Amino acid sequence: MNNQISNKKINRRSFLRTTAAAGAGLAFSPMVLGQAGGGKPDDINIALLGCGAQGQVLMNSMLKIPGIRFKAVCDIWTAFNQKRVSRLLKRYRHENNTYVDYEEMLSKEKDLDAVIIATPDFWHSPHTVACLEAGLNVYCEKEMSNTLEGAKKMMEAAKKTGKLLQIGHQRRSNPKYRHVYDKLISDAKLLGKITCINGQWNRSKTACEDLGFPRNAPIEPATLKKYGFDSMQQFRNWRWYKGLGGGPIVDLGSHQIDIFSWFLGANPKAVMASGGVDYWKPPVRKTAHDWYDNVMVIYEYPVGDRTVRAFYQTITTNSSKGYFENFMGDEGSLEISEASGRSSIFREAHVPAANWEKWVKMGIIKEPDKKEEEKPAGDAVLDVRESPKPPSYDIPVTMGNKPYHQPHLENFFDAIRGKAKLNCPGEIGYETAVTVLKVNDAVAAGRKLEFKPGDFEV
Repeated sequence: MNNQISNKKINRRSFLRTTAAAGAGLAFSPMVLGQAGGGKPDDINIALLGCGAQGQVLMNSMLKIPGIRFKAVCDIWTAFNQKRVSRLLKRYRHENNTYVDYEEMLSKEKDLDAVIIATPDFWHSPHTVACLEAGLNVYCEKEMSNTLEGAKKMMEAAKKTGKLLQIGHQRRSNPKYRHVYDKLISDAKLLGKITCINGQWNRSKTACEDLGFPRNAPIEPATLKKYGFDSMQQFRNWRWYKGLGGGPIVDLGSHQIDIFSWFLGANPKAVMASGGVDYWKPPVRKTAHDWYDNVMVIYEYPVGDRTVRAFYQTITTNSSKGYFENFMGDEGSLEISEASGRSSIFREAHVPAANWEKWVKMGIIKEPDKKEEEKPAGDAVLDVRESPKPPSYDIPVTMGNKPYHQPHLENFFDAIRGKAKLNCPGEIGYETAVTVLKVNDAVAAGRKLEFKPGDFEV
């Protein structure tokens, strides 16, 4: 065993640094943990960089995770985001320092182990690079960056420093998604050969209205300008502005398009897309949004002996059927969603029920409700052009009482402790960024764009 670990006088940060470097999957017994120093040697000191809506979602998840100590919060909106988050953390006995400038935070905070970055996309690269170079592990929200150049810099910094970089595609750690990938797709192969995918994230008009702000608590114009914003309006709605975010296809779609590539085990070879500022323009709002409010995409994935075509759409004017991913194979189909209670696998009629009984007995899938299955179809006679309704099976895995982001954050912290591999390291985040950012290019080009294998490598 490394002499650093066996030294009883080792401090907490040295212990964490050693365990993280020791390799993924390495677990330490309670005895070893107890010998590493007094108190809790595996406590992790963190800073929250970006205290807006997404930062607060992550904070609420982390407050449920033992052994995490907030030491600093950083946000340029001092009168609202920063103050609100800092006060709440102190209420939970997380004494913390507050900052506007991230460089000041990094220069003053000497006992941090990791930084959680939930700032606008165009800041992800400079924030991540600075934190990595300061010797800290980083959890960075998706999209990894609003440019591939920025994402490459993040990867270079992670490789140079040897620190951990987790990208916030939280479905990669969701127990339901991991169960589906590990058990249903990889082991049981219940879908057979996947031949087609579709997915969507539809949001209502109300959910996509521009965000306002208290008129008595704005950010000073000089501060806005220093950090890349023209106005409070732009600061609050940066996702719609070119150069700051990537629009709904990047903000929403990247979560699900990432799952396409994960479940297929492949990156796409081509993409075509249609989109536009079709609704969010005068007279609905004073000026048109920069980014497309409705986008429809078709990817082509090379998988074995076939091409798998994947359709995806995101719209911002109607919430019909919400968000989900649907994987269709020649033996079954899967509908899965991060939303609770909306995931099932369907057996194609030509596949004998006996073929799936083994997996029911193993608890991999749950047998369909017999009463529902035997319900008569009424007076309608099945047309020769129709296929019989496939029987559905439930997926017996849920999030329990955990918020959506908690398992992914737990994975990050376990990796820092040397107990796990990152579920979405920078390499995967980069591949997803390449895949998703190309959509906006395809819309602008108005034609199919090809990917080269080297496009996904850094």
